[in-house]
Amino acid sequence: MRKIITMFALCSFFLVGSAMAMDNKSQDHATMDHSKMESMDHSKMDHNPNQDGGTFKQAVMVDGIHAEFQVMELASMNMTDPEGRTHHVMASFMKNGEKITKAAGRVKVISPSGKEQLADLQDFGSGVFAANFTIDEKGKWGIICLFKDTEGKHTAKFWYHNAMM
Repeated sequence: MRKIITMFALCSFFLVGSAMAMDNKSQDHATMDHSKMESMDHSKMDHNPNQDGGTFKQAVMVDGIHAEFQVMELASMNMTDPEGRTHHVMASFMKNGEKITKAAGRVKVISPSGKEQLADLQDFGSGVFAANFTIDEKGKWGIICLFKDTEGKHTAKFWYHNAMM
């Protein structure tokens, strides 16, 4: 009889534990249809850790300068561009732990289909520089920033994946 009660208690423990795990709505995988997941091609999915709440962030080291970029949808910032551009590319630069406040530069964006746009970085003060672009195609966009500070010219490059369409 003791063995039966012990066995019943263990089975109940495992049964309740697995039922609680399956009912946990805070875990994304608990509500997924795993039979469909097995047939999905995960290699084509973009798991971008740099995308945060509609803002894409990228850091690039170039010539000892830490360049930080953010690509944001103007609409998500409740902003509009007089020429109808859709995205804001913002940059800031640091060297030896100090913000570079005097710089000039240009940004080129290249669409997945090969169209290019070029804009001068505007100085917004406090070491923040930015330019607006029309990003209207889904896929990988090349972003190239050419900038000049007191020590010379520098080039930073990265990819921005536009999946919002």
